[in-house]
Amino acid sequence: MSVLVAVTDHAAERYRQRVGSRAGALDVKPEVVTRVTAAWDAGRVSDVPPPGSTGARGTVFLRGARVGPDAGVIYVCRREGDELLVVTLWEDDAAPGGARVPRRFTDALKDSDHAVAERSERQRQRDVDLRDR
Repeated sequence: MSVLVAVTDHAAERYRQRVGSRAGALDVKPEVVTRVTAAWDAGRVSDVPPPGSTGARGTVFLRGARVGPDAGVIYVCRREGDELLVVTLWEDDAAPGGARVPRRFTDALKDSDHAVAERSERQRQRDVDLRDR
């Protein structure tokens, strides 16, 4: 079964940062679509999140090719019927060669990201409100 694939700007930016374009294109979305479609067709898809992560209902995880520029890349997608929306991508630290951007760097960015801090504070407040009911 073939799927229709769309790519968010966020996923395209993460791909550009970690993999880059093999053709030097400014817009990497068509390349992401090609790679996600190839992963889907090859059966490298799972609804089980990789170790150390969680997945919302309807999320599927597609692994990049075993060799090549996207080895170790995990495409995080939302599935609706025969359509996939690539929301973001992760790197598998256990992949050959490891992650291009180690987790310690992305985790360190969370400390300085105000949007993450504000979201965490809102979640803490919701947890307190639910507990106090």
